[in-house]
Amino acid sequence: QVQLVESGGGSVQFGGSLRLSCAVSGSISRFAIVGWYRQAPGNQREMVATISSGDSTNYAPSVKGRFTISRDNPKNTVYLQLNSLKPEDTAVYYCNAAQVVSGSQVHVYWGQGTQVTVSS
Repeated sequence: QVQLVESGGGSVQFGGSLRLSCAVSGSISRFAIVGWYRQAPGNQREMVATISSGDSTNYAPSVKGRFTISRDNPKNTVYLQLNSLKPEDTAVYYCNAAQVVSGSQVHVYWGQGTQVTVSS
């Protein structure tokens, strides 16, 4: 049973920082891609940052240069460092993981989310 558990969310003021953690059950090496998405009220869920099994990274243009995604394989944990936070970063942040199980078939898993609130 694959489980993803996020932590580290909270309330900060403009320009503040947070570090989010995603604990993955079992080895994270079996997932082709692990990443972070976010969803604000009234908005669709959007990709924030991803990291592949080969350590290639991708970032949404709105967060590039401010957020950093990383992984710690021995701890089976993925992190998202959020710096220079803005009110528009306010959202529920979700961890996700994608696993190739057969050919082009992919299973996608989601965590329950952690709230990030940024005030001005």
